[in-house]
Amino acid sequence: MSDYLVPVYATYLITTVVLCAWLARTLFRNGALFLQDVFPDRPEMAEAVNHLLVTGFAMVNVGYGFFMMKSDGAATSTEAFEVLAQKLGILLVSLAAVHFVNLYVFHKLGARRRQAELAPPVAPQRIVGATRGTFAPPPPPPPAGPVPGLGTAGAS
Repeated sequence: MSDYLVPVYATYLITTVVLCAWLARTLFRNGALFLQDVFPDRPEMAEAVNHLLVTGFAMVNVGYGFFMMKSDGAATSTEAFEVLAQKLGILLVSLAAVHFVNLYVFHKLGARRRQAELAPPVAPQRIVGATRGTFAPPPPPPPAGPVPGLGTAGAS
């Protein structure tokens, strides 16, 4: 083993905890807007989900950061910095991947809600025929129920 790994581990642990705390705070503040879009009629639900996401983010990422602590060793200070850089790089790329997956999920949830709120399609306003510029009214809507006087189908 090498004496170089002790300062690497200390630096890595401090950087991991500070980085995850900063990212969690940033995501909490800015993620609230996304969640308000997903839950427009239930602001308390948006706030609760935001708190749960930050808690889960912290647990997963700090745990993952601690999980990555093991190293084969570093005989020189250069190798120690390489170990530190590699571990922080893997941690950051992993955090980014989880973050973008979350954004994609919230975008899809918001898009589904926005699509459900769309107005129904509009009836045709013009029938295009052989004569250009001819306007015709839209066809009448179908009757809502049985039409009086027609009887039932198949009756004699």
